[in-house]
Amino acid sequence: MAGIVDLNVDVGSVLSGIGQLAKDIRAAITGEAVIDPAKKAEIEMKLLEIENAYLKAQTEINKIEAASSNLFVSGWRPAAGWTCVVGFAYTFLLYPFVCWFSRLKGLEVPPEIDAALLVNLLFGMLGLAGMRTYEAKTGVKRVR
Repeated sequence: MAGIVDLNVDVGSVLSGIGQLAKDIRAAITGEAVIDPAKKAEIEMKLLEIENAYLKAQTEINKIEAASSNLFVSGWRPAAGWTCVVGFAYTFLLYPFVCWFSRLKGLEVPPEIDAALLVNLLFGMLGLAGMRTYEAKTGVKRVR
């Protein structure tokens, strides 16, 4: 079927691993059991495997979204990026001048945008941009 990706991930084993990990963590927190270093290393390894399986699945979803010809599927990341650019332009370039002009003319100062929200969006976008740079260097970037 088109659009379905085989991730080669056994969901049952991942969920089983999560369940066992949760039990081990609960036992460690409540002091019911002392975890020996070998078991601790095994838990940490299983946690890394689970995280890698999740990241692999998310990467496949991202690839499918980026390849879509539907603007509402493939265009949400650029839309979020442009929203961030416009927000930063207003916050750091336009807003100081608008405040100065408003005070000069005796007008009410317009509301300020919370830059912390924009920074969170920017960091997310830059993380994705880093992957896109890697893809471009390795030759797997899709050319439009």
